[in-house]
Amino acid sequence: MSASVVLLLVLTLSVAVLDWVAVGVSNKRLEYVAKPATMVLLIAAVFAIDPTDAGARSFFVVGLLFSLLGDIFLMLPDRDRFFVFGLGSFLIGHLAYIPGLFLLGFSAGAFLVGVLLVVVALVTVGRRVVRGVHRNEPRLVVPVIVYMGVISLMVATAISSGKVIAVVGAVLFYGSDTLIAWNGFVKPLWWANVAIMVTYHLGQIGLALALV
Repeated sequence: MSASVVLLLVLTLSVAVLDWVAVGVSNKRLEYVAKPATMVLLIAAVFAIDPTDAGARSFFVVGLLFSLLGDIFLMLPDRDRFFVFGLGSFLIGHLAYIPGLFLLGFSAGAFLVGVLLVVVALVTVGRRVVRGVHRNEPRLVVPVIVYMGVISLMVATAISSGKVIAVVGAVLFYGSDTLIAWNGFVKPLWWANVAIMVTYHLGQIGLALALV
């Protein structure tokens, strides 16, 4: 990686840490700056990367842009009102990541293993999340199920790529979204808000590094 890419990634991680602190101490002003700034810096880093596949980078940029949009929707004061918009933005982001990951490499056997793993996750954790959504916000059941299916496919595709950093990034992203759903619809966890952002940012950085 070039010095400019390293610098942009260091800045990305540094601003991300500021966001984690902001979330931890409930400093909304700092969060409103640090959260989107983290993604803007990561997008800049991806543009600066000399990728193994230029097409994959294009898809990843789309994924990051829609993730940035989702971040903005989910940090607005009236979060309940904009939750579906945030969910939809991230769904489009994952739909962009899937072909990007495919271009980085594909193994049918690894993809099958990935599918089996996410099915286990859906049957265990996912089923409880859907029950919680049905109990608390029944209008969101279908959007949440669709989203779970798409992000699960993204994880399986990351596993099929054979790139360890892509798998780590995708799994961290999956864990972040699982925590959001669990914390919001199943059982509140006092440590979840910070953990959600840590796993989310590290997951996005991991996916970006898969381009190298």
